[in-house]
Amino acid sequence: MPNTNTNDRTEAQHTEQAHGAHGNQDDGHGGGMHAGHEQLFKRRFFVSFILSIPVLLYSEGFQALVGFSVPTFPASAWVSPLFAVIVFWYGGVPFLRMAVPELRDGSPGMMTLISLAICVAFIYSVGTVLFLPGMDFFWELATLIDIMLLGHWIEMRSVRRASSALDELATLMPDTAERLTEDGNTETVPVSELEADDLVLVRPGASIPADGVVDAGDSNVNEAMITGESQPVSKVPDDEVIGGTVNGDGSLRVRVRATGDDTTLSGIMRLVDEAQSGKSNTQMLADRAAGWLFYVALTAAGVTAVAWVIAIGVDVSIIERAVTVLVIACPHALGLAIPLVVAINTSLAARNGMLVRDRIAMEQARDLDTVVFDKTGTLTKGRQGVVGIETVNGMDEDEALALSAAIEGDSEHMIAQAIRDAADERDLSRSATSNFEAIKGRGVQATVNGETVYVGGPNLLRQLEIEPEPTLATFAEQAGANAQSVVYLVRGGEAVAAFALADVIREDSHQVVTALHDLGVAVAMLTGDSEDVARSVADELGIDTHFAEVLPEDKDEKIEELRSGGERVAMVGDGVNDAPALTRADVGIAIGSGTDVAVESADVILVQNNPADVVRLITLSRKSYRKMQENLVWAAGYNIIAIPLAAGVLAPIGILLSPAIGAVLMSLSTVIVAINAQFLRRADLSLPSLSGTSTTATSPGAASSNE
Repeated sequence: MPNTNTNDRTEAQHTEQAHGAHGNQDDGHGGGMHAGHEQLFKRRFFVSFILSIPVLLYSEGFQALVGFSVPTFPASAWVSPLFAVIVFWYGGVPFLRMAVPELRDGSPGMMTLISLAICVAFIYSVGTVLFLPGMDFFWELATLIDIMLLGHWIEMRSVRRASSALDELATLMPDTAERLTEDGNTETVPVSELEADDLVLVRPGASIPADGVVDAGDSNVNEAMITGESQPVSKVPDDEVIGGTVNGDGSLRVRVRATGDDTTLSGIMRLVDEAQSGKSNTQMLADRAAGWLFYVALTAAGVTAVAWVIAIGVDVSIIERAVTVLVIACPHALGLAIPLVVAINTSLAARNGMLVRDRIAMEQARDLDTVVFDKTGTLTKGRQGVVGIETVNGMDEDEALALSAAIEGDSEHMIAQAIRDAADERDLSRSATSNFEAIKGRGVQATVNGETVYVGGPNLLRQLEIEPEPTLATFAEQAGANAQSVVYLVRGGEAVAAFALADVIREDSHQVVTALHDLGVAVAMLTGDSEDVARSVADELGIDTHFAEVLPEDKDEKIEELRSGGERVAMVGDGVNDAPALTRADVGIAIGSGTDVAVESADVILVQNNPADVVRLITLSRKSYRKMQENLVWAAGYNIIAIPLAAGVLAPIGILLSPAIGAVLMSLSTVIVAINAQFLRRADLSLPSLSGTSTTATSPGAASSNE
């Protein structure tokens, strides 16, 4: 018995909290709670549905409507009332609990309308059994509860709202650190035990355990997940490092400056938490319609009672007439109008590579004014590519690229990888090399056919005291103006080729910006890269506004800045540094290949890593909202006809809507709504403007010229 009581209390809490899932939504980060709601509505729907079968079979009104009868027995008259009461208490009372917050806030919605209808039907029907003569509403009561439970179950099942953004952020920090002792040895300690001024050893490939300053060592650190910088950043003594970032191939000794809540990563976590809790509650379309119907039903019932009293005087039949108005004012169709569209919408989105975690965000996408893209890994591929080649002294591009790829064959540097990839794309064969050697901060060298050949940046030319020919110098100058990096091929004591490298623009990025403009949506870009890089990318893609050298907290502030100016903003990103901005935006969209925390902070996830899906998202949102409006028109249309007829407007000419006929109209509107929702499956989400795209690797990155 104690366990049963505990379960009952838990279900009661679930039903009261489920109100937030239907009407006033929270920030969209409570997956476990919503999974509980789904199971609650599923269980109650099936139990109530089974219990409703005897209610219908033994209801005189239902038998008269469909023209059949069932065998009777001495207590058969009590079957319908008894089972209807059970359905009311098991399946209907949760709606009463969920109506409490609406009434407390003075904003009646779907829960209030449902509660009004089932309470009036229940009280009146019990009254007809015990005290008053008249037709009961038991079968209407049971079917109304069943339909509403079904609608809520569909709704909960179609919305996946789980979030572990803060947990994902926390996993970036290592659990332990290697602290250096006074005698020069190391000891492994939990990161939580680190204190300011401790000296820690960060081995190659390890995560930096806390914010600090490099005390000794030389390495490149991958800070992309924190700062958005598109390539590893060189770190030497006295340079600052950020906890959670990943060390490259050098060893570092780091003097701890900040731990725990004072680290940069903890600051980002706080921003995510604040942004989640700061999202305003938004009422859904169906709730607004239900709120209006609630007042319409009360007014219509009051007018009906007064009009009939004036017409025929006080009579018990007037109660039945007013109750009929109140009961049929809550159409079954309204309970399915939105959930059916949401379910189809979510399915369509998934088939098109979009996982919708927050249905409110999907609804809001139709009204977006600005889409803000992170640059690295979103508009660009987040890796270097060869975007231009210049040669001199009779050497052709393929020969220069093949030779450079051979020299770079043993290098792990991203520029080396870019050159090798470019050679592979042209299917170029590489010469055999020997005596490979990396020249720290300048480039690489190797022996080819007995000749030493070099590949490197401007520092290499300075070391070798080589002055590039005017053709190569002009090429390098133009590349620099576009914020592109340049490396040279040196053979026979002279520079014979130059390669411009940049962060590669995604194939669809140009067309995505154009398509968004065609939809009337402005495009902005946030990046941690330099102003030159940002401006060049923005100019190349036709982006309206760009923000460069933006720190994580600034990204969040830029989004809030746009929103506070009255703009409805979507943020598209893939990194940890994007998480606060993704959460703060009206619609947070994560590129699926991005970090887990970016995905977990987003409302919509683009599984196929294609920014073109942002356009599809907006298109689907607009089509879905239009379908919701159509369904609500069909549901409300039922009321426009049924309420006046139930009130007796046409009674003088002998037309009076009975509860049974009202139920038929109710069922008809439900069928129409269900069929209309299915037409959404035919929605055309193809993007003609994105067809026939080609790869244009001209987007600049912040790559270093030095290997």
